[in-house]
Amino acid sequence: MADSVVSQDIPSVYEPSLFGTYSKKIGMWLFLMSDSLTFGALLYAYSYGRISTAGWPTPFHSASIINATIMTAFLLTSSLTMVLAVRASVQHDAKAQTLWLLATMVCGAAFVVLHGKEWSNLIAEGLTLPMFPAVPGHEANAEFANVAKSVPQFPSTFFTLTGMHMLHVTLGIVYLGVVALRRKFIPVLLVLWLIAWLGTPAYSPFHYGSHVLLLAAIVCGIILWLKPKVYDSSDVEVAGLYWHFVDLVWMFIFPLVYLMSAKIL
Repeated sequence: MADSVVSQDIPSVYEPSLFGTYSKKIGMWLFLMSDSLTFGALLYAYSYGRISTAGWPTPFHSASIINATIMTAFLLTSSLTMVLAVRASVQHDAKAQTLWLLATMVCGAAFVVLHGKEWSNLIAEGLTLPMFPAVPGHEANAEFANVAKSVPQFPSTFFTLTGMHMLHVTLGIVYLGVVALRRKFIPVLLVLWLIAWLGTPAYSPFHYGSHVLLLAAIVCGIILWLKPKVYDSSDVEVAGLYWHFVDLVWMFIFPLVYLMSAKIL
């Protein structure tokens, strides 16, 4: 009799659920494991090119290093705000959870903006992929233009590695926006897309990257239409796993790509 009472009062923790916490965490961990292989391959390609190529360039001056350091500070701050968001979600403080998630998104957006600005400057100065011409209306920096021609492995690996990471940060911002704001985030994405698309030069990374926001708005709309739910603490925790992984990857990129390629006067 006592056993039946206990079984009625306490729900079973083994109840199968397609969207259970355990399955979501396992799914995210599996994704991160596969994604780590991708970044591992890109980091290896950059490292191998650096070791095997004679005259590997050191094109980053103090301004670029300072900019990359500020970007790193924004990502480290976003890790802290993400931890606070997870703690607020566990404590069922919805307001604090949303505020900390928004703070994380702001830090991530600042990182993307600074990174895009850096890309624009490098491309304008002549550091481009071999298959792309120089940007019209800009006078190429002789040093960067020479790097792009003499050591094409550098711009190829640099833009691929940092571009892949910047894409992951952008998708992470969208992910957090869906968790924090749900349906309200879709018009925000559309407004940001229009601003980025109409307000940036045609050849800038911001102009091309703006279409990621449009694609994200469409994907978010489909997801929320298929499963309109209120996200709980487990969803915030799973989102935190992704965000911390993206931050961790940058901790490898920053010293390898920037600090080891700095021009020391």
